[in-house]
Amino acid sequence: MSLNKLNAISPIDGRYRGKVEKLADYFSEEALIKYRVHVEIEYFIALCEAELPQLSGFDNSKFDALRKIYLDFSSEDAQAIKEIEKTTNHDVKAVEYFIKDKFDALNLQEFKEFIHFGLTSQDINNTAIPLSIKDAMNDVYVPQYLELLSAIEKLAEDWASIPMLARTHGQPASPTRLGKEISVYVVRLKEQFNLLNDIPSAAKFGGATGNYNAHKVAYPKTDWQAFGQKFVQEKLGLHHSFPTTQIEHYDHMAALFDTLKRINTIILDLDRDFWTYVSMDYFKQKIKAGEVGSSAMPHKVNPIDFENSEGNIGIANAIFEHLSAKLPVSRLQRDLTDSTVLRNVGVPFAHTMIAFQSTLKGLGKLLLNKEKFEQDLENNWAVVAEAIQTILRREAYPNPYEALKGLTRTNEKINQNSIASFIDTLEVSEAIKAELKAITPSNYTGI
Repeated sequence: MSLNKLNAISPIDGRYRGKVEKLADYFSEEALIKYRVHVEIEYFIALCEAELPQLSGFDNSKFDALRKIYLDFSSEDAQAIKEIEKTTNHDVKAVEYFIKDKFDALNLQEFKEFIHFGLTSQDINNTAIPLSIKDAMNDVYVPQYLELLSAIEKLAEDWASIPMLARTHGQPASPTRLGKEISVYVVRLKEQFNLLNDIPSAAKFGGATGNYNAHKVAYPKTDWQAFGQKFVQEKLGLHHSFPTTQIEHYDHMAALFDTLKRINTIILDLDRDFWTYVSMDYFKQKIKAGEVGSSAMPHKVNPIDFENSEGNIGIANAIFEHLSAKLPVSRLQRDLTDSTVLRNVGVPFAHTMIAFQSTLKGLGKLLLNKEKFEQDLENNWAVVAEAIQTILRREAYPNPYEALKGLTRTNEKINQNSIASFIDTLEVSEAIKAELKAITPSNYTGI
């Protein structure tokens, strides 16, 4: 049976494939193979540039032809490597043999043994995977994040002056403004994104146990640590972790996943708030011709985009949590548990992208129901009690909190008239009474 969107086990390769297809260039099996080939080729070139005696006869004009091996890498090339792997039963060794075949085709046979020279497979995996994550972040994640952030910022600006009844513990509280409440998310997202930018994309490179043993025994006069640092940082654009065991310690990668998780959590918080605002009738939703909200109730327009986002964030964060908790832990100099876990690194990115797009879609459907905002404020005059008692405190009025508590904590309806009547009973100047009566739920919104 050939794989298609209807028989894929994972919804990210089935129902949602169109939303996450770009990630295949970074996190698919083919992409991983391509990144491995990239690292192997650049490593060979770096060895040539290090002027090892046995590579002195290599024609440097061939570098472009070597780079074409990964620049022009095709699905057929990936399949050829998978065929080799059936014999080797080792994925990285299959890449090495594939490149050796390419060297044969380029009449470079005499240099073949410097492919993968002195390396362990983790020197390739622990550079290829961080490189793929870095590229996916820059090419896919960041543009999608910025698009969503921009949409949230625009709503904060558009609705900056809309007064709104706040609710703490689900109960009416001091009024606020809709735009300000949205701007809270903007600031939170930006602060986490700044932290994200501070996390290096780290990679390990140093042989079977991180000490360049094989390199040093072959060429004891070469500064292999300096070579590795230059290769990882200048050729690949990654941060060189040293010292390490056989594998990268993954602490920076864990920090990346934890920060991505926090950004997701902020979006989830936003999803739930807007879902609640829709349920409170603060927003209507744009209706698209032909869409059905409920199979049974024709009137319904459900906030499904915020729900979809929330669900996908839950899955993404669960996997990010496991990755960040598991990857930095490895028995002694290395066990294999990181390898199988890292094969799933694209999954939380995919669910995150689905969530971002769903939130963006949900925000785009919102229609402000200004009358409902005004109605809620008018129905909750009790919230100006805080303002009145604070001014009375300023004027050294005796027991103002208790006086307002007695007025507002009853089952009787508090409205503008009852507040005004209460103010008239206060033993304060007419100027203070006028100041107090000027306060309304719609203008008591702070800064």
